Amino acid sequence: MRPRAASRRSRKHFLAVIAGGARLCLLLAVSLLAAALVSQNVKAQKDGSGGRWGEGYFPNLAVVNQHGKTLRFYDDVIKNKIVVVSFIYTGCTQICPLTTARMAQIADRLEDVLGTKIHFVSISVDPENDSPEKLAAYASAFYSGKGWQFLTGTLENIRAVNATLGERMRRLEDHRNEVVLGNDAIREWARNSVFGDLDRLAYDIRSMDPEWRAQVRPPLATSAEAMDQGAAPLVTGQNLFIKLCAGCHAFGAGDRVGPDLFDVHKRRPHEWLQRFIMSPERMRARKDPIATTLSQRYQAVRMPDLGLSANDAEDLIAFIESRSLTVERHTRHQQQLIGR
Repeated sequence: MRPRAASRRSRKHFLAVIAGGARLCLLLAVSLLAAALVSQNVKAQKDGSGGRWGEGYFPNLAVVNQHGKTLRFYDDVIKNKIVVVSFIYTGCTQICPLTTARMAQIADRLEDVLGTKIHFVSISVDPENDSPEKLAAYASAFYSGKGWQFLTGTLENIRAVNATLGERMRRLEDHRNEVVLGNDAIREWARNSVFGDLDRLAYDIRSMDPEWRAQVRPPLATSAEAMDQGAAPLVTGQNLFIKLCAGCHAFGAGDRVGPDLFDVHKRRPHEWLQRFIMSPERMRARKDPIATTLSQRYQAVRMPDLGLSANDAEDLIAFIESRSLTVERHTRHQQQLIGR
């Protein structure tokens, strides 16, 4: 019995050694393969032959812009360009309109280079419903200048394109709210947000251009930094308005995506303004006559629910009153100067 037991122990030891050797060989093979792939990728990035974030990584599939023109995504949209990419769909009533409105504010800040050195690209995440005609109507509600393309296409092509940019949502409501900044010529890519300081974002976008960056321009001061340097304090509700409302509304300059807000506190009951700011969707669902009229008048984009509290609404109303008074005083002063 003892010799047999010893024999079994020997076989187990032998099999363990073999298994260990096999695992070692497998790990060695995987390591060598990984090293080869890294070496190949580095070579591709050095000699420009392809690799991550370059030609061969981004699909060169057919897409269609808001004017109905068919383009090749890599060759025609991003190749050798600085781009700012966002993800939207026209049926979105929540974050997409706000994202696009903030993008439009950035477009104003980059007007001197938009369409030449820098290009905006908004890609639908719902291409089956977003036709070029729908995208054109959506785009015109926010921006009428150059340098901004809204893209759709077949579901297969758009999903493939979006996936390379990190957009792999399973439901429409789950799509990314970030923007992607990229310079294909130097293969430099980064993520950013339109919900921070817009001057800082404009600086980050310009910084994707090495020539501009080489001039060593400091970033513009944020609102908080400006206050630290002795600038006038912000009016109650101003930060909220700048972040959530300024892209769609103006004071005394006419309608934008939404109605002009000059003296709206005089034209609408205070309680109605508070309820509408807190939940426009609920007001529309209840067939409120004013909310219904606004929806019919501004069909391209409806004001979304922004999760604002009663205190937030009061702060915004206070800012509307203050801003309207400032505009009124400025207008009166200009009229007096003209009358002299």
